[in-house]
Amino acid sequence: MILFLFLAHLGVGIAFTLLFVSREAGVKFFRFNAGLAATLVATALAFAPSQVGLVGQEGQAGQTGLEGIATLAFRALVAFEVALIFYWLTIGRAFTPFRRAILAVAVSLGAAALVLQAVSLSAGDPVPMRFLTIVSVLSSAAFLGGACTAMILGHWYLVIPSLEVEHLQSIVRFHIASMVIRIAVVGAVVFAALAIWGSGPAAAGVVNFRRYITSVDGIFFWQRVLFGLAGPVVLSYLTWETAKIRSTQSATGILYVDFFTVVVGEVLAKYLLLATRVPL
Repeated sequence: MILFLFLAHLGVGIAFTLLFVSREAGVKFFRFNAGLAATLVATALAFAPSQVGLVGQEGQAGQTGLEGIATLAFRALVAFEVALIFYWLTIGRAFTPFRRAILAVAVSLGAAALVLQAVSLSAGDPVPMRFLTIVSVLSSAAFLGGACTAMILGHWYLVIPSLEVEHLQSIVRFHIASMVIRIAVVGAVVFAALAIWGSGPAAAGVVNFRRYITSVDGIFFWQRVLFGLAGPVVLSYLTWETAKIRSTQSATGILYVDFFTVVVGEVLAKYLLLATRVPL
């Protein structure tokens, strides 16, 4: 389940960030990234658990309806995969003037799949937590996609040495913006979780969040904060400074480490979501 969520969010995130990359990066750049995103989502679909595994706790009232939402989420992800493959097939060939429109349609389907996933995963939670789960899932995809695309674009300066450094600076700015949003969302989630599930008996299937983060098991939460949020803050700043002085190779090297920390943090976030129902 963790692998399914992580790969799906990364694939959708990469496709989303391609909307913010200039065409000057070249046909091969878009073809490579679209192919990577399609491969990640195809792998996610192959490892997808049963539909019941997407709908919260067994035996809850209205589970049939939630299974329907999970099924819709799965179908939307399949539709995203089909649209993305079509986009990949048409890059640099036919329908080139409409390639961004095709990509936008694919991204819209991917976003719909993630929203439906969040709805099914937060079934039975208070309304504020359900809303934060949706926002958390979307911000996670943007954060993962921004980090991955920035890393690949930095490497692309070895393929196209004449590529203007402003393109790398632009995607790094996107990555920093998505990181700021992700930190704000996690902060809001922690505040809400402490307020809703921080004291007294929690709902069925939900841990006492205050007790959890101060226990031995809470090490996963603190690792998520340290590696997945604090690490990228430092590394993205270093990337921005090296990009400003047009040192693309140094920026790319830092982005490799940055992407690794983002991956660690988001994988832990998926684990915490399934273990505690808190969308970190």
